[in-house]
Amino acid sequence: MRPRARLIYNPTSGNEGMRRYVADILDVMEQAGFEASAFQTTPAPFSAKKEASRATEDGFDLIVGAGGDGTINEVVNGIAPHAHRPKLAIIPAGTTNDYARALRIPREDPVAAAKIILKGQTLRMDIGQANNHYFMNIAAGGLLTELTYQVPSEFKSIFGYFAYVVKGAEMLPAIQSVPMHLEFDDGVYDGPASMFLLAMTNSVGGFEQIVPDSSMGDGKFSLIVVKTGNFGDMLVLIAKVLNGGRHVDDSNIIYTKTSKLVATRTDDREMKINLDGDYGGSAPMTFVNLKQHIEMYANVDEIPKKNLNVDLIRQHDYLEEVETISHRDLNGDGQISGEENK
Repeated sequence: MRPRARLIYNPTSGNEGMRRYVADILDVMEQAGFEASAFQTTPAPFSAKKEASRATEDGFDLIVGAGGDGTINEVVNGIAPHAHRPKLAIIPAGTTNDYARALRIPREDPVAAAKIILKGQTLRMDIGQANNHYFMNIAAGGLLTELTYQVPSEFKSIFGYFAYVVKGAEMLPAIQSVPMHLEFDDGVYDGPASMFLLAMTNSVGGFEQIVPDSSMGDGKFSLIVVKTGNFGDMLVLIAKVLNGGRHVDDSNIIYTKTSKLVATRTDDREMKINLDGDYGGSAPMTFVNLKQHIEMYANVDEIPKKNLNVDLIRQHDYLEEVETISHRDLNGDGQISGEENK
């Protein structure tokens, strides 16, 4: 019996162009050895999440999520609560596509993204749990993060990441610090902050310098706390981000690794929490890193080794060594390690 794969796709993603790629994506899934089928999401709430949960319960071996970060987040939320979880492949078709960027999955060609499955390279990726919700890349809170909710969806579709840049520049003068209580592995912070950010990859909002030493699959969040809300300080921090990630050493920043965070706003006012770019509830909230919770297809040989945790590097190096000895292509990249330069 062939393994089964389910494509869950958002037809409105990518300027509503995803529909025309479905047949070709299913063909790639069949080439990879799966019995492939597709589900088109509907406007009903949590359509992608419900289908991912159903397919997981039904024993599917692979779920392919096609859409923006919001759709992929729903798919992750459908898979993550279950004890036995299928592998996940991602076909980006949204605005920033941060997660696909981190996994080095093509972001402009859905069929090329699907063909990553044919390479057979996977990583066991951490998943974040925020109270009863799950997230795959970022969680954030504070006034600085609320610009995400103020960018109209049609504006994001047309202008992509620059929509956030424009809105962020517009909002900067109005940003203020709010009183927070943050508990993490190495301590507690009680004081003003304009934002806290938890990240699980090095790709945040289209930038790879914000968490420059992020290590995927290590069971740790990269935690950034921006203590200042001063307009001049914020401009300096942005300049340092763009200048090689030097912001992590600034006195206005707390930068650390943690497996857990408890976040509270201490003046009894609401603090909205952003999960993978969308509203995910309000603080107080507890965030827990679920280490290597879902196995995902990735373009592993294109990911910088500094962004892979030590165990994953060892697995990759071991596979290359076995290829060299056996003279067989074991990772499906079309090459045999040690023979590239012959």
